[in-house]
Amino acid sequence: MPVKFEPDRLAGVNVISRQEPGRLWVNGELRESSVIVPWRGPARDWAASHFEQLGALHFERLLALEPEVVIVGSGRRIRFVPPALLRPLIERGIGAETMDTAAACRTFNVLASEGRSVVAALLVEAEPAEGGR
Repeated sequence: MPVKFEPDRLAGVNVISRQEPGRLWVNGELRESSVIVPWRGPARDWAASHFEQLGALHFERLLALEPEVVIVGSGRRIRFVPPALLRPLIERGIGAETMDTAAACRTFNVLASEGRSVVAALLVEAEPAEGGR
């Protein structure tokens, strides 16, 4: 079921305005693939379509954004990122939390609206085909 979270725009920060299986809207723009959403600046593609594809380079890419916290949306259900993949963030004092993508969207909006330097790294997974997992 589609869920609308916030207004399409908040002054000066990015907002995830809606999320549903296989897609979400960042600042009113439809995204149908995994995405990195910084608190400000452009959203960008995150080259992973499934949790099992995540590797160290996916998380090292987040360092250039200089966040204080990274929220990882692990897809339709929560799956915890192995600590070794989060090591580059942790070594630089960047907090990292993992939750399902819908919860990550809501958490991102709250932190960004509070003026926090937060980055959401979101896996956008389509709903499984009928009879699938």
